[in-house]
Amino acid sequence: MFNARLVASFLTRQSSSSRCATKLNSFSRLSSTANTTTQLRPGVRFCSSHGSFGTASRTAANSLTHQSSSSTTTTPTPRFASSSNSSSSSSSSSDVAMYLKQSHERVFESNRTWAAEQKARDPEFFAKLAAGQNPEYLWIGCSDSRIPAEQITGLEPGDAFVHRNIANLVCNTDLNAMSVINYAVQHLEVKHIVVCGHYGCGGVKAAMTAKDMGILNPWLRNIRDVYRLHEKELDAIPEEEARYNRLVELNVIEQCRNVIKTAPVQQSYAKNKFPIVHGWVFGFHDGLLKDLEIDFEAVLHDIQKIYNLTDN
Repeated sequence: MFNARLVASFLTRQSSSSRCATKLNSFSRLSSTANTTTQLRPGVRFCSSHGSFGTASRTAANSLTHQSSSSTTTTPTPRFASSSNSSSSSSSSSDVAMYLKQSHERVFESNRTWAAEQKARDPEFFAKLAAGQNPEYLWIGCSDSRIPAEQITGLEPGDAFVHRNIANLVCNTDLNAMSVINYAVQHLEVKHIVVCGHYGCGGVKAAMTAKDMGILNPWLRNIRDVYRLHEKELDAIPEEEARYNRLVELNVIEQCRNVIKTAPVQQSYAKNKFPIVHGWVFGFHDGLLKDLEIDFEAVLHDIQKIYNLTDN
């Protein structure tokens, strides 16, 4: 997915075709940091394990980006010339088409560079990848484009089985998430399951806002339920940002509990003593992960008073 803010800034600030060409050429050089197989820098893509967004979902997802921004400045929306100025309108359409073509081709250029670098470093790298996967970790994270799991942890391809969605939720009615957990635990036999949230999460911020979010309402209600469960603690925090950050942490903790409630996790741990479930939070200001230090065995014991699925 191309970066809408870059397109908006580009379309609203360029007034001549020569300056447009210069700006577009600069876009093709934006990516220099490796991001998995395409060398995209963090922030270039919005990931969703549920596939591409429809029009309504895309509108709601864009609102999450505004919710998570601390700035009150409104991101300019691309404005196209009216039909009365056909020349200007044609130029704008041409600019957009050129940008889309270049941003698409940039991914393949970066991919070729990445592939060549990996082969030069280890001639057997791709033969090993083709042989199969044996990841140590299942990573359940947020779709936010700024948090690529492998980059922020130093993991390599094949080290982590990754599932991402808005606000890193684990819902028992989400067949996608449940299938990922089942496959990761029963077939890949991962040793660790990580639920990783992040401070500044737009989904969590939106859930704290009294606003109709359209198609996202059912999804965000899961976060609002977290607030309800911990309402007394959260309401006792007077400063809004601190309350917001604490809800981010509590959301991760509750999603860890949801992972532990699943049958594959309980049954595997009873038999193999793995996987262990962890809750982490990523901070944009320092790039560091915070371990919430989930006491897995204590949480498991507490949960199994009601949710015991080990057939014991």
